[in-house]
Amino acid sequence: MEMYTDVLLVTANVGSLFDNVGEIEGDWLREFFTTVRMYKPRFIALHFQEVGGKDYMLNMGHAENFFWAIETSSEMADFDRSSVYVDSHFKAVDSFTALGSMYFIHKSLKNIQLYDFNVKEFKALSGRNKYVGSLEGVTTMEKEKFPKNFWPDFKWSRKGYMRTRWIIHNQGLDLVNVHLFHDASNLIACNASPSVYSANRKKALRYVINRMEDNSYSPLPFFLFGDFNFRLDTLSLVQNLSMSADIQTVKKDSSNEVEKIICEGKDNDHQVLLHIETKLFAYLNQAVFRENNGKELLKYDKEISEFHDVITEEDIRFPPSYPYSEDYTKPTQYMNTRCPAWCDRILMSHSAGDIIHRREGSESGVFYNTLGSNICMGDHKPVFLFFALKTILH
Repeated sequence: MEMYTDVLLVTANVGSLFDNVGEIEGDWLREFFTTVRMYKPRFIALHFQEVGGKDYMLNMGHAENFFWAIETSSEMADFDRSSVYVDSHFKAVDSFTALGSMYFIHKSLKNIQLYDFNVKEFKALSGRNKYVGSLEGVTTMEKEKFPKNFWPDFKWSRKGYMRTRWIIHNQGLDLVNVHLFHDASNLIACNASPSVYSANRKKALRYVINRMEDNSYSPLPFFLFGDFNFRLDTLSLVQNLSMSADIQTVKKDSSNEVEKIICEGKDNDHQVLLHIETKLFAYLNQAVFRENNGKELLKYDKEISEFHDVITEEDIRFPPSYPYSEDYTKPTQYMNTRCPAWCDRILMSHSAGDIIHRREGSESGVFYNTLGSNICMGDHKPVFLFFALKTILH
């Protein structure tokens, strides 16, 4: 007999939450709890990246309080089992990923098991399980930092993935927390299409997918959700945005290196329409990123198209999830640091897409959106997917 289990998946890069201690966190939690109340899921998976923020050595204690606030809240009282993994052992330079994954099981969900990667079998989950620190020797998850040669230009990176495996009413699935590489320079991102950064992300994502499909464990439907750092095809976008402009390239005196790109209107006032530097992307008409949820720009969102053979995604009907202003009073404004992009995503294998139950008619019962669209949630808006998972009752 087929039955359904309501599932809520959430991904959030929470780095700026800890870099702006106290201001944003209360609203962030309120928005998350409101979503839980609204959708009433039976299984919740929360994937966090950049736990502890940039100053993780200072903020890791605060990060643990944040996790504790979620676990012990009255809103989560009916979730009587949980498994929480926080990779906070930053002194282990070769393995530290700053990833945190939290899983909550509602008391009404009876038949659920978690995989033990050591003994290669599923075991019933009971009580509250929490692993904080190095996660060495924790056998119910596996994590990996990407090999150094993926990112030869960076001296150090926390990017990697963390994976857990579940059986919910006889339906198995992998849940993978992913953090891919970012664009270090807007100017370099403009150099080629696809950019060098895009090529590096592609290599890392293919590596994760290959790990899901290798023969160490029998392959299961999988959901990959995290901060993929996918960016718009910056070269094509800039060419389009500056079609009716005069483009001026400013180079450093001493070298031939480009320092800034300035696009000015061709009319008399020569207004600056677009100004790009390494960490500046100031576009005069910022509304284009919000109008109609940025739909006009989706054609530049090309990085996932390389993976359509193995991965699918629900239709995006929300504006780019990054980089939002961290100013409390400007929750819908983008910062002028990067070109806005859909960095935070929930992707799935085609087999995972097949186990999502879709109702007939216009309301499919599947919701893919951001949390806190009108509230300051930090520089990334969390992204969630709510759906009914098809499960089998023997």
